[in-house]
Amino acid sequence: MPDALEVPEHSKLSGPRSTHRPRILLLYGSLRKVSYSRLLTLEAARLLEHFGAEARIYDPSGLPLPDDAPIDHSKVQELRELSLWSEGQVWTSPERHGAMTGVMKSQIDWIPLAMGSIRPTQGRTLAVMQVSGGSQSFNAVNQMRVLGRWMRMITIPNQSSVAKAYQEFDEHGRMRPSAYYDRVVDVMEELVKFTLLTRDVSGYLTDRYSERKESAAELEKRVNLKSAV
Repeated sequence: MPDALEVPEHSKLSGPRSTHRPRILLLYGSLRKVSYSRLLTLEAARLLEHFGAEARIYDPSGLPLPDDAPIDHSKVQELRELSLWSEGQVWTSPERHGAMTGVMKSQIDWIPLAMGSIRPTQGRTLAVMQVSGGSQSFNAVNQMRVLGRWMRMITIPNQSSVAKAYQEFDEHGRMRPSAYYDRVVDVMEELVKFTLLTRDVSGYLTDRYSERKESAAELEKRVNLKSAV
């Protein structure tokens, strides 16, 4: 449909920039009392605040299984409101049985692709991290990357996978200096940069021909119906 076919314009990728701090939502995938994914998330939140972002952590405790409660459940509404508030997100999951945890997946499943005309995740940046009890693995982060793409998010290139996580935190729950910690710093710094780069033009970046074509077709249909009356 020619009317829906647009040539990308560089001028639409620049313009007024937001001055508020980047808004980052952090999700973690474990309910254990000593949760290394939660400790890593807390470490990430500290770094995000240092880099000038506003970080909010969602507590998944009490969140029902997907479809096992109405969408007006307080924990579901809290999660969806935080997703809409965010301009970027961090997902951190333990690896369990070679995959992300059910706790992590349930949170993502409760965030729909669309809420009416609003898309709770489209165009938002995403960083993925995982913790493992054994040797280093990338199964969980790879799965979360697939989900990030499905949720139409801008997943940054860098990621973190912390092996033998029980060795990487001290008795106060702080991450010890290491190459793993350095990578977490890299990831959070990169996330803030990508969020600053894309947040004000995310609507243009995610504007698609197929959706414009569909909208134009619907408009034409309505006009034709009115003309026939």
